[in-house]
Amino acid sequence: MPDGRRLAWAEWGPADGVPVLLCPGGATSRRLGFGAGAVHALGVRLVSADRPGLGASDPAPGRTLADWPDDVSALAADLGLDGLRVVGCSQGVPFALACAARGIATATAVASGGPDMSLMSASLPPEIRAMVEAVAADPSAAEAAFAAGADAEAMWAMVTGSCAAPDRALFDTPSFAAAYREALAEGFAQGPGGYARDTVLTMGRWPFDVGSITGPVDVWHGGLDTSMFHSPVLGAALAEAIPTARRRVVAEAGGLVLWTHGERILRDLVRDRDRT
Repeated sequence: MPDGRRLAWAEWGPADGVPVLLCPGGATSRRLGFGAGAVHALGVRLVSADRPGLGASDPAPGRTLADWPDDVSALAADLGLDGLRVVGCSQGVPFALACAARGIATATAVASGGPDMSLMSASLPPEIRAMVEAVAADPSAAEAAFAAGADAEAMWAMVTGSCAAPDRALFDTPSFAAAYREALAEGFAQGPGGYARDTVLTMGRWPFDVGSITGPVDVWHGGLDTSMFHSPVLGAALAEAIPTARRRVVAEAGGLVLWTHGERILRDLVRDRDRT
């Protein structure tokens, strides 16, 4: 990075393919890609980057959501990623939308995400509302609380504890379970600080207005998603807030729609389409 920090990334697909940047989900590293069987077929150069403090990326004390597009711009310039598309999953959704709001993404796809929850606190489930209110009241204390007890095993237990049947089937697949666990282990390699910071940033007020996004945005959700963090209801609220959004609900999918329907998501992201 221009300030001397290290930003770690991984990539799949042809080097001359359509560039797509993945903003990974909560606490996972760059290693957990998606659409493995599709990137070559679709001619996609998929790049995934660790956010500061996660995986092998250096921490950036005091970072905000507004800083991520700067990191992405620097990475894109270094790797020659012209005409960049961006994908965000779960906790990575606000980071992808920050890139869209900045205008550095020619098209965006977000999967299993929600809106700026600080704007709809009263209608949230009690557990989520408590987190949003804690961040609003004292961000530093909330960040310390999110870090306390957070590790790869705790995160694995949380995401697998009450997931939908399609997600359970995928988590029960040894190869996917191993890849997801490895991504969590690497995500926490520097401790819980990166995850805790991400949580404060995504649960707090976003420093951009999704209503200002002018590029196309596909908002993907699984109809069977059981997560209180990114339910189909929250997905609908996000799609409604973005003027250029197209809501895409896969009725038979759960919260892991990015992996169960990754080829479809990539195909729609990279193909030319007229939104007017």
